[in-house]
Amino acid sequence: MAYGRTSLKRCANGLKTGKAVEPNLVQFKKGVLEPCVLALLSQADSYGYDIASRLSDAIEMGEGTIYPLMRRMQKDGLVSTYFVESSSGPPRKYYTLTEKGRESLHAQRRAWTTFTRAVSAILGVPSTSDSATEPSSSPAEPADTRRSPSLTVQKNTGNT
Repeated sequence: MAYGRTSLKRCANGLKTGKAVEPNLVQFKKGVLEPCVLALLSQADSYGYDIASRLSDAIEMGEGTIYPLMRRMQKDGLVSTYFVESSSGPPRKYYTLTEKGRESLHAQRRAWTTFTRAVSAILGVPSTSDSATEPSSSPAEPADTRRSPSLTVQKNTGNT
């Protein structure tokens, strides 16, 4: 299936309108879920429903997807939990980022930046890098002379 401008526009509109979403978009969302949760928790501790709501608002990710991920992240030592009494029901389980989770978020941010720059270069999409942390070129350099990031692929030949 060709993904021209029309298909991509329809896909992007599907995100906001609730229309059927391209299968690739579902996979993209699953791939970014963990770093998104880590990033939210790096801002403030939170409970599951709040995390799910914030992700749903941003990338339309369902609540049912979050809880298995949170259990796995806790098992992997990326987050820890504690309970806070609630005036509107049982105590809420809050998640907080551990030092291992902070390190993982940092590594995933670096990997995401490298990956998205490479994919953007291949697709011919302008990079949306954060110039405050990683300038892609000097301010005096014209946009059409900037070097695109290279993508290196290593192939295993089987003898490992």
